[in-house]
This record gives sequence, structure tokens and C-alpha cells, in this order.
Amino acid sequence: MRHPRLRQPVLLALTLLLVAGLAGCGLGAGEGGTEARVLVTRDFGARQLEARIAQDLPSSETVMRLLQRSFDVKTGSGGGSVQSIDGLAGSWFLYVNGVESDADAAHVKLHGGDRIWWDQHDPGAAPHVPAVVGSYPEPFAHGADGKRYPVVLECADEVEDACRTVSDRLAAVGVVAGRQTLGTGVGERTVRVLVGRWADLRADQALEQIDRGPAASGVFARFGEDGRLLDLLDARGRNVRTLGPGAGLVAATRFEEQAPTWAITGTDAVGVEAAARALEERTLQRRFAIAIAAAAGSRPTVYPLPTVR
Repeated sequence: MRHPRLRQPVLLALTLLLVAGLAGCGLGAGEGGTEARVLVTRDFGARQLEARIAQDLPSSETVMRLLQRSFDVKTGSGGGSVQSIDGLAGSWFLYVNGVESDADAAHVKLHGGDRIWWDQHDPGAAPHVPAVVGSYPEPFAHGADGKRYPVVLECADEVEDACRTVSDRLAAVGVVAGRQTLGTGVGERTVRVLVGRWADLRADQALEQIDRGPAASGVFARFGEDGRLLDLLDARGRNVRTLGPGAGLVAATRFEEQAPTWAITGTDAVGVEAAARALEERTLQRRFAIAIAAAAGSRPTVYPLPTVR
């Protein structure tokens, strides 16, 4: 049975109020536990250097203090930026629950359940990658600053099966997503998950940045003009491989200071369904984004993004 779409303003308001109410409960050090996960990688997650679980976090713990207790860290002037971790120097980027942090790490407070990801990579093609998918189930499970984001699911027509799959995957990690008509997202602190063919999603204010390349969106993939081809890009923004029918993409980005917008999309309905089924920690872990090539009679092929030659 197809789920009814929320078109009446009153019903939409009630749905968002329910989701916001659940989100407002927050998951601080008490409810979310007193541990945090720390991941250190290089080259856009391609190589894992260390993964640890820090337990019994003090209430005043910061991202920088935790890093310094766990690793040999050299910081820049002021002590808030990282120059090297365990002797590996370069450009280090910090992601807290899947969202790039531009704040001084010495002042980023930790909350129970947070996933901290430090990655060292060449920022040439994308000076900033505003959001990543590899900390899933974040940012859905714990959000930011110890409080969950409200989550809204927006689905295009003719992808109801994929939309239901995404809803079920989110529910499996304890996330209640309100349904909303495509293109009617609200709230700067609301995580939006858009499901549909790229031709149906590309006009979205946040997702249209993907069409402008990695420098704009932080996503190392680009669809063709009609949305039927998907180019997979390397770390320098060069096309390495092109996928056609059955191609899917799971990616996240941000528009200005808004909460992340996730895209569960593809060149056609088959690709969208493949992307929806990839919404799981096992597939997404340590990935900035992924592309999927689905073929009849065989398991889908997953390509981490950026890809390699």
C-alpha cells in the first residue's frame, strides 16, 4: 500500500512537531552513553590509520583533548588546528557526526555517542567537503551538540519502494523520519533525505551544488545533462569512470549553514533502489560518498568516492 503524501499544511506541521519533539529529547552524555568513536584515516577514508572507542568521557571533554590523549599530535598556532597526527603531516579535516567542523577543535565539546573522524587528504579539488556519509548512522542518530536533528524524508514520484527502504533503514537505527512533499524542506536544523532519480532532484537548492562539481558540493561525482549518466571523479576532480543505467549515488552536502542534505539518487529507478539498499553502516563506513552499479542477476558494485584510477 502506498503511503499517503503529506500535502495539507496542518498535517505537515503536526508531523514536523512530532519529529522535533523526539529530536528535542537530545542525546547527551547521559542518554547517549559516555563514549565516543574516533576514526583517523587518510586519502578520503581510503586508508584507516586508527579506530578507537573512548569511554567514560568527562563532561568537559573536547575533541582536541581526546585526540591528544590518544595520539601524538602537533598543533598549529593557538592549539586549535592539527598539523600532524602520529607523525603524519598535511591537511587534516575534522568531521563530527558526519559534518565538517570549521571550529577550533579545542573548543568543540564532545557528547556521548559522537563519532569523530579526522582525515588527512589533498584539498586541491575540494577545499571543503561539508558533509560525508561514512559516519552513518550519524548525523541522524545523535545530530549535533548532543541533540538530534529532526529528519525529513522527501521522495519523488515512482520511487515509492526505494523511499520505503530508506524509511525502514532509518527506523532500524532508531530514527523517525517525517514524510514531506519533494521540494518543501523546512528548517536550517532539519536533515533532509531526498530520494529519487537525479533528474527529479537536481533542482534542489542544496543538491544542485553537485552539478557544479566537488569544489561546490564536496561530492566527487557528476551526472550528465539528462541525468542518465554518472561520472565518478578522482581526488583531483577528473572523470575516472562513467556509469549508465542502474547507477546510484549516496552522498551528502550542505547549503550554506543548513544541516546536511542527503541524496539517495540514481540515473533511473533501479539505481535509486540500489542506493536506498546501500543505506547501512557496513556499506557506508569510512566513505565520503559512494556510487553503485546495479546489474540484473549480480550483486551491485560499490565505488567509494572519490575513486581511484
